[in-house]
Amino acid sequence: MPQTLPEQLAAFRRDFEARGDVPVAIHETMHRATAELIASGAEARALKVGDKAPDFALRDAAGVEHALAVLLASGLLVVTFYRGVWCPYCNLDLKAMEAARAGIESLGARLVAISPQTAPNSRRSQRENELGFPILSDPGNAVAASFGLRFELPDYLRNLYENSFKNDLAVVNGDPSWTLPMPARFVIGQDGTIFYAEVSADYTNRPDPSELLPVLREARSSAL
Repeated sequence: MPQTLPEQLAAFRRDFEARGDVPVAIHETMHRATAELIASGAEARALKVGDKAPDFALRDAAGVEHALAVLLASGLLVVTFYRGVWCPYCNLDLKAMEAARAGIESLGARLVAISPQTAPNSRRSQRENELGFPILSDPGNAVAASFGLRFELPDYLRNLYENSFKNDLAVVNGDPSWTLPMPARFVIGQDGTIFYAEVSADYTNRPDPSELLPVLREARSSAL
């Protein structure tokens, strides 16, 4: 039986943390940053079920604009926020969402991903993960902020990314703010109401996309 997304993520984390080529201090720094974000209460400040989704208009990797109103005109919308092509947990998440896409679309919904990364990095995400849904670039995490997801990396974590991982988010995102979105998924009804909201301050922890299907069925039924 195929592994669920939480099982895949947990297995990757175990393997990564068992590697001898990654100093323990790096793992401790990453754990500290996650624990601090959780303790900050950031998850509780994100939009919830029953809230109205904020309007947005973002461009995909090909430069085509996708406005929320237009996306909702054809039915329900599933939006997934992720950190970037450099994040292996995000790539597992995207692949799981692609595997669930047929089921999502069969229930009359569309699927889009939103990331702060630049269009070339979104193209890479789509190519390497073989995605059939658009990735929208969110400059400066402005839309993520409107959903209550944006946070600024502490200096010690920025130093780790830049010097240990050689991952300069200012370049990857084309933005000097050093902010990221917490991973999140939303189901949005045609009137803009949020039917499902899942946010995780721990980027290594995400639910299986199968959770979306009963929500979409219920949302579609209520709209009939």
